[in-house]
Amino acid sequence: MNTIFATKKNMSQVFTREGVRLPVTVLSSGTHLVIQVKTKDRDGYWATQFGFGTRKIKNLNKPQIENFKKTGALKENRAPKFLREIRHDGSKNLEVGAQINPAEVLESGDLVKVSATSKGKGFAGGVKRHHFAGGPKTHGQSDRHRAPGSIGQGTTPGRVYKGKRMAGRMGGAQQSVRNLKVLSVNSETGEILVSGPVPGSVGSLVVITKIGKSKKNVELISELNAEEENGSS
Repeated sequence: MNTIFATKKNMSQVFTREGVRLPVTVLSSGTHLVIQVKTKDRDGYWATQFGFGTRKIKNLNKPQIENFKKTGALKENRAPKFLREIRHDGSKNLEVGAQINPAEVLESGDLVKVSATSKGKGFAGGVKRHHFAGGPKTHGQSDRHRAPGSIGQGTTPGRVYKGKRMAGRMGGAQQSVRNLKVLSVNSETGEILVSGPVPGSVGSLVVITKIGKSKKNVELISELNAEEENGSS
């Protein structure tokens, strides 16, 4: 298993032992509960369905409640908030009811791909959506500052080609950022610090996939202070 789920919490900053400031995104993860196991013979593919997060039982329908009862996912009037599948080749299949901790999958120094739904920006023009330079600002061009310019030829082809970059709906689509580095994983609180920005709004679901290992180790000041306190005690 090389994929876990989390929710975007906020952006922050950390400092390394050399005094370098690194921008980070704080992701809130936690225990992943196996809700369902799909096999190739019965479902046509291998996959494991995980339950993540918490929500009140009153927000569930009866089929969902019965399904969660079978797996023991209902605890203290709470149920998993997200249900997501992870496909695999069937070599390592987990049993229903098994629990996975993020610290068992990720560790400091891992390179990951982070996928989420980007923030919706509504209807945007060409300058904001596609970073167009805009028109001239001199010689009487008082209304061409953010105009898109020419969008095609005349008689031939006599139409606008599909896929032409123009104004339209921006954001609200699945986005992925690769080669982000995991700086720390807290097994108790479930907090994961990832270098750089992550797509999505605060509280949105984030999919973290491990894709490699960084060759350079980064030591954070907070980790060094924690080691000193443990040594002194």
